[in-house]
Amino acid sequence: MIPLQRPPLRPALLAELGRRTEAIQNAGPSTAVGRAAWRGARQPKAQLRLLLRQMAPGLERCMYCGDNLGTDIDHFEPIARAPLRTFDWQNHLLACAHCNSNQKRDRFPCDPVTGAHLLVDPSREDPAEHLLLYLESGAYDPLTPKGEATIDVFALNARAELVRGRRMMFTVVQAVLLAWHRSRLSGAETEAGEYLDALRLLHHADVLRAVLRLRRSPALAEAVLGPGVPVALEHLVKVSREFGT
Repeated sequence: MIPLQRPPLRPALLAELGRRTEAIQNAGPSTAVGRAAWRGARQPKAQLRLLLRQMAPGLERCMYCGDNLGTDIDHFEPIARAPLRTFDWQNHLLACAHCNSNQKRDRFPCDPVTGAHLLVDPSREDPAEHLLLYLESGAYDPLTPKGEATIDVFALNARAELVRGRRMMFTVVQAVLLAWHRSRLSGAETEAGEYLDALRLLHHADVLRAVLRLRRSPALAEAVLGPGVPVALEHLVKVSREFGT
């Protein structure tokens, strides 16, 4: 999971979502009313999906697991709990079918004392403040109760394919970084550009971000990444500021 930038809505779409929320309010907000309204909102859903695909990591990956294709519009706070947020743009994220329908469903854990929700919203906060990814194992450690709940709800460690995928992607990221650096130094700009695109579009964008964050601790970066990769990282950030994190 990586932080995401949510674009503002065009005024026409914003007004349309407002009208549909008002209709739910007038009908008496309930789970059934919210879900029926959502099912019938084909046009605004298509526009929302397009915006979510543009802000998704990599090749339109799920905003939670970062592995599968983001196919569903997930209501971060479920319709069952907040029908009036059915058409709230701030409540929409792109998820894969597994995260949306098999893992999260209507789960929305909250702090029993404060009532604050305990899921990381990557469009509002930096997941790295709550989740620590161990690159060599591919597993997450929680840094906060919110991180712990997020790992549990999305089974980020319990799904073996995710853990193995992140571990394998760590190897791929290191290899692509070194290849990009070699191409760059030898003046093979076209080849270097292709490696750069690969870094932008790889699955598990959280792995690349965790690698980039190691720059903050040079000694740790040297120990985890080995020789060569830290130098490539520094070069990458200098020539492509989009990778600064």
